[in-house]
Amino acid sequence: MVTLELMGVNKIYPGAYEHQVLFDINLSFESKTCSAVVGESGSGKSTLMNIMGILDTPTSGEVIIDGKPVSGMNKKQMAEVRNRTIGFIFQFHYLLPEFTVLENVLVPHLIHDTGKSKPVLDRAKNLLDMVGILKLENKLTTQISGGEQQRTAIARALMNNPKIILADEPTGNLDSVTTQNICGLFSTIKKEFNTTFIVVTHDRSVASHTDRIIEVKDGRIISDKINTSA
Repeated sequence: MVTLELMGVNKIYPGAYEHQVLFDINLSFESKTCSAVVGESGSGKSTLMNIMGILDTPTSGEVIIDGKPVSGMNKKQMAEVRNRTIGFIFQFHYLLPEFTVLENVLVPHLIHDTGKSKPVLDRAKNLLDMVGILKLENKLTTQISGGEQQRTAIARALMNNPKIILADEPTGNLDSVTTQNICGLFSTIKKEFNTTFIVVTHDRSVASHTDRIIEVKDGRIISDKINTSA
């Protein structure tokens, strides 16, 4: 089942000299798959991720998420889709330093429901257990390591059981051993939660763990291959 589709997507930044970043992008992503979007800095891959995550809008073309065209949504509806359908994992985590690990994981839920019922707390704790840091639930995020912060961010992204996970350079600040562990987690998440997992990265070793590798150069898709070695 296709959960995310881009049809003829172009992105142009206006100004004295118009700058086109994406050119006629056509992509579709099915559930239970893990794909990598790779490319050098300036290739357009981060702009592509922002459009897939409805953090930015295309100049032309259509983005369809879970069967619904984004172009027909107002700002409130787009925010709802981002909160309930898409989970984000960023290179710099964006965790709240004044919150504990557990409280950070709860944030996506608290955006639309301020209640902390036992089932909600149990889900958050189960996610922390799955990523291996339940023992840190009451620690402030400033008191844990970079790898533990990224695991917290992964658990947070899963809190609302989203159909799509977008990870932007998720291992960019991690050492090689922690990177391997995080990549293993991505595979576990895909199988356990039936998510559409998309990793945007310049790191080919991270991409090698995914089912599919899409290469972007100068705003165009130059390669889209199934990864037979994953």
